[in-house]
Amino acid sequence: MMKPSLQPSPIHRRTLAFPAAVAASVLVLSACGAAPGMDAGPVAGTPSDTAGSSPAGEGGRAKESRAPVPRLVLTHSDGVSVLDAKTLAPVAEVPLEGFTRVNQAGDGRHVLISSGDAFHVFDSGVWTERHGDHGHSYAGVPQLTGRAFDASEAGHVVSHAERTALFNDGSGKVEIFDPATLPDALRTGLPATTAYTAPEAHHGVAVTLEGGQLLVTLGDDGGRTGLALLSAPAGEDGQERAELLRNEDCPGVHGEAVAGKGTVVVGCEDGMLVYRDGAFTKVASPDPYGRMGNQAGSPASPVILGDYKVDREAVLERPTRISLVNTATGALQLVDLGTSYSFRSLGRGPAGEALVLGTDGVLHVVDPETGVEIRSLPVVPAWEEPEIWQDPRPALFVQGSMAYVTEPAGSKIHAVDLTSGRVVKSGELRHVPNELTGVSG
Repeated sequence: MMKPSLQPSPIHRRTLAFPAAVAASVLVLSACGAAPGMDAGPVAGTPSDTAGSSPAGEGGRAKESRAPVPRLVLTHSDGVSVLDAKTLAPVAEVPLEGFTRVNQAGDGRHVLISSGDAFHVFDSGVWTERHGDHGHSYAGVPQLTGRAFDASEAGHVVSHAERTALFNDGSGKVEIFDPATLPDALRTGLPATTAYTAPEAHHGVAVTLEGGQLLVTLGDDGGRTGLALLSAPAGEDGQERAELLRNEDCPGVHGEAVAGKGTVVVGCEDGMLVYRDGAFTKVASPDPYGRMGNQAGSPASPVILGDYKVDREAVLERPTRISLVNTATGALQLVDLGTSYSFRSLGRGPAGEALVLGTDGVLHVVDPETGVEIRSLPVVPAWEEPEIWQDPRPALFVQGSMAYVTEPAGSKIHAVDLTSGRVVKSGELRHVPNELTGVSG
């Protein structure tokens, strides 16, 4: 397969040119769809002079709220839906063509929408400005900002160590920016970036570390083999990096997660590769092929939750076991839940609990240290994972002590209080939900 050529452009400042149908109606709000306490505003969607600070609302300004206003962002076949995370009431509908994915931008306000040739910057319309020992929170109308990072097969987005890294699968290029600068930068374009391009394009991932170092996957269009540690950027253009360390004992490297205060892991087809304290360590699977390609980490735990698949030839394996890897000790536990799950089923609770949404419709809560299931919470009807990975299936997203679970079969969403173990809210959706993320406001 011929790899796309990379045009040198250290900083992209792109204004989106959406299809006519989308540009004509980027955002439509109805009075019944406004979040409680927020009046429905006018149609918004084109960038303005206030795009970096106050999205258009009533009178063109956002309103101050008494506390942060968290929101949820869901994708569907017709675009993006925004919900109030506390009430599950609809806030906005944003038409957008094609299959899209959503990623947190890292600032608690913006979401990056991946659509193949770009990472589109979406403003959720909620944020908090800190002033010493207190903050002022605001809520306005969500909108596409009209800004985007150009991409060649937009891939993984990872926020870590106060930086956000965007990986281009089609070129191997990584762009990195400070998410704290995003709101102000959007007034005129995009934030300044540093860039690195892998020697070969591949489906990869990059993670920034404290001090500006970078972990990046190794691979090409024939396969992926491991990780490299790169130095902080140097040189006159601030783009040069030197390779400090590498490990190529991770066939099929995929995904990433962070445990505790800075341990980074990626999954392999025969285990998990751990970067900790300046060194790589391999945690091997007990099976020759034991893939841990999807992971979920927690700052409250040294243990990484991962999936576990053992059939290399399966078109779609429906595993019932999960993996728990202690990054401090290297210990691995395999736990059989008695139900299968999907790559959108993994999450972590506020105290580091391992959360798995099973195809039995139950949210399984597992102690990551012992592997013992400590709670099972029925949430949705039983479901079956579709063979096509882009197709909707129940998705799990955790924000604070609340777990949100989508129910595509019924076009619903449910909020589960992880403290009480109860479903405390359920909401009807206008569309069949696919991917799910959120912002803290």
